[in-house]
Amino acid sequence: MRGSAVRWLRAAGPELTGFAVVGLCAYAADLGLFVWLRGPVGLDPLTAKALSFVAGCTVAYTGNALGTYRRAPHGLSRLRQYGIFFAVNVAGALVQLLCLAVSHYGLGLTSRRADTISGAGIGMALATILRFWGTRTLVFRSRSALAPTG
Repeated sequence: MRGSAVRWLRAAGPELTGFAVVGLCAYAADLGLFVWLRGPVGLDPLTAKALSFVAGCTVAYTGNALGTYRRAPHGLSRLRQYGIFFAVNVAGALVQLLCLAVSHYGLGLTSRRADTISGAGIGMALATILRFWGTRTLVFRSRSALAPTG
């Protein structure tokens, strides 16, 4: 089991690296736009976050489509791919919110530190795993993602 996991990590290394770099760029776009929309533009926080989330998803989709998964088979139209990609990212955001809600309201861990750890730490880690899986198997249908392991 351990050997197969190591082989998978070696084989998926470039894909993981590309996904991570694209994710960091998307995060920067999301954060930068959110700060700008909240500050100089003066939008309310929910509108600003909704717009910055869509922008971050668009940056992530574009980076993955033109970079990380550029050699993936194109079984779906770009618009359909983007729709599925957006849905996967919404699911990731819901995972982060669920982690925060369970920690804050379910477990009673209400400090700023606990909220940060549960939402931006644990939630982000779980959401990233979901996004990686969803992106490679549902959006770009990587041959390696569909191949049986063992």
